[in-house]
Amino acid sequence: MKHIVLASQNPVKMRATLTGFQQMFPDETFRVSVVSVASRVSPQPCSSAETLRGACERARQALVVVPDANYGVGIEGGIEDHASEMTAFAWIVVLAPDQRLGKACTGTFVLPEAVAALVRQGKELGEADDIVFGHVNSKQDQGAVGLLTGNVIDRTQLYTQAVILALVPFKHHALYRVRPEVGRDCGV
Repeated sequence: MKHIVLASQNPVKMRATLTGFQQMFPDETFRVSVVSVASRVSPQPCSSAETLRGACERARQALVVVPDANYGVGIEGGIEDHASEMTAFAWIVVLAPDQRLGKACTGTFVLPEAVAALVRQGKELGEADDIVFGHVNSKQDQGAVGLLTGNVIDRTQLYTQAVILALVPFKHHALYRVRPEVGRDCGV
């Protein structure tokens, strides 16, 4: 049984991680344990680069806390505020103890101005979603994407696809070179 350590206690991230691994490697068995570690980025990352750094740091710290795990996973949601609109996305980083690395970004979508305005005022995206949509703790459920699509795509589905994409270098390891210097900082 392969051991995955996820740097989050969020049930959405747990489901997406386990589902992604199971779909990518259907002949293997996995168990997921969770740890709480610092991302070392702001509570609401405001660029793709900052979001990727947070996911990388979470994956790296997960393996520090549980060094016998086969994989460390970091999932970090972020936003980018452009001149006329704000977008939301997440980065997923999968790191192995030998510094093999996989990373992928979810799809990106535009946030409504009412949500963006609250984020600009200092609210985290999940809190802004709860205020605008009248929900409680949506970030541990359908998230902004689920609220906006009527759950046609929920947060778990959005993250699962990116987990699968982040696992491509592990499935096709012969095609991807292990570069320990990149695995330490995810190349960011």
